[in-house]
Amino acid sequence: MTESTPVGVGLPMTITRTGGFAGFDDQVLIDADGVATVSSRGKETVRCKLDPTVLTPLASAAQQVDWASVTSTKPTARHPDDMIIAVSANGKLARLDDPQLKPLTASVSKLLTEAKIPPGNLCKPL
Repeated sequence: MTESTPVGVGLPMTITRTGGFAGFDDQVLIDADGVATVSSRGKETVRCKLDPTVLTPLASAAQQVDWASVTSTKPTARHPDDMIIAVSANGKLARLDDPQLKPLTASVSKLLTEAKIPPGNLCKPL
């Protein structure tokens, strides 16, 4: 038995949003302790502590994913201007629209909406 218990399966987690008509290049890295590193368009990095209203549902959703059965595949564009939202956790990487990641859809969408104006309502600056 170890003394440290992870906050939840699925954390740390990296969420990326690339491509699309607007040319997105955003990344949110969430550590196991709820600290997020947010970068937009490959720059503008902000580090902050995720608000519990964002972190709690995201961590809960991540626990509902059967990470062992997720097939790790590097997401590729399916058509011109394809916006790719990908989630990486537990050594796995998949598009958010992968059926196995369905529990994460609402939480990740909220996170990315809030991340557009960092820190916004997403988190409190460190």
